[in-house]
Amino acid sequence: MDQSTASHSIGETCIVCEQLKKQGIRIYTKFLCIDCEREIVQTDVHDPRYQFYLQQLRKIMNREIYS
Repeated sequence: MDQSTASHSIGETCIVCEQLKKQGIRIYTKFLCIDCEREIVQTDVHDPRYQFYLQQLRKIMNREIYS
């Protein structure tokens, strides 16, 4: 089993909750679990959690540097 197959059978780390989850979506090079996706969609912009979600989602724009 190659590494990409192994990571999908175990799961990936969500960029928002930072937990290992099996189901979710990939946005660019990052993984967003289905639970966080639902929470983000249902959260009102005036809810204090909304700012936290924005902060975590900014990680999508961070480029990884490989050396």
